[in-house]
Amino acid sequence: MRTVVIPRFGNPDVLETRELPIPEPGTGQVLIHVAYAGVNYADSMARKSGYNVDTLPFVPGHEVSGYVRAIGAGVEGLRVGQPVAALTIEGGYAEFALANSVLTFPLDQSSSDIDLAIAACFPAVVLTSYNLLTDVARVRPGESVLIHGAAGGIGTTAVQIARHLKARLIIGSVGSLDKVPYALSFGYDQVVRREDFVQAIQEATAGRGIDIVLDPAGEPTRSQSLSILAPFGRLIIFGNASGQPAVPVSPNDLLSNNRAVMGYSLRSLSRSAPHILANTAHKAFELLVNGELHIDITSTLPLEQAAEAHRLIESRESTGKIVLRI
Repeated sequence: MRTVVIPRFGNPDVLETRELPIPEPGTGQVLIHVAYAGVNYADSMARKSGYNVDTLPFVPGHEVSGYVRAIGAGVEGLRVGQPVAALTIEGGYAEFALANSVLTFPLDQSSSDIDLAIAACFPAVVLTSYNLLTDVARVRPGESVLIHGAAGGIGTTAVQIARHLKARLIIGSVGSLDKVPYALSFGYDQVVRREDFVQAIQEATAGRGIDIVLDPAGEPTRSQSLSILAPFGRLIIFGNASGQPAVPVSPNDLLSNNRAVMGYSLRSLSRSAPHILANTAHKAFELLVNGELHIDITSTLPLEQAAEAHRLIESRESTGKIVLRI
């Protein structure tokens, strides 16, 4: 089968297309004939620095869509030939990919047909957005939300979910002004440059601060976000795109300022509590089927151009979601 592998760490050019044997599904696993694979920033971090890579060569790819090719022992509720989306965490850049059956989601059990390209963006992006807001931040009606990376895959879905949950004020930050109109089209009340967000939040909230911040950026954005939380505000960390060292947070400072810092890892949750993600998928899928959630694919490339997909996502000029067509 055709795959794209990381043979060594480095720039996008290190990615290689190779022929590898088709894997066999083990107990509780499903083998998927992949149609599309979503491209995520974590894939490029794996390639650049070995983020969550155990051994080389490594096949990246967090999320896929396609058709069930084979089923391992103990799998129920899925059948060969069934269209599915799946959270793979790794191995998605390939013609065939293995997935935990619990994290494999049928696409033929709703009244509306879901395009396979769109479905490939659902497992990592939508599940993350939904978990961040409902299970970690636990947003309540009337609260205010700041979302960094507002023009990206998570930024453009999280704002829609926050609106569904009746957040009152939703502000996004982006890396450049040319992304502002795009982000605003998904329902933000205001979108600002990342360099200006501290002042913008103070002005928008009359100095009170923001209730919830979703931060994939890391420092210095992380510390700045903590400083503008309202009483009982929550800073949710789900990435470190900047690659900068973390700044220690004092529990005493959190105590005295009535603030909280929480983390979210899709990878660790998929291993320790996949049933939580399965429950999330059921709820979030309804938003997609009912038209309450729109996923915007801005670039579709063939598998062999995975390096170009990585260059796009690392340029910080891309918006929406990038997928690979297998």
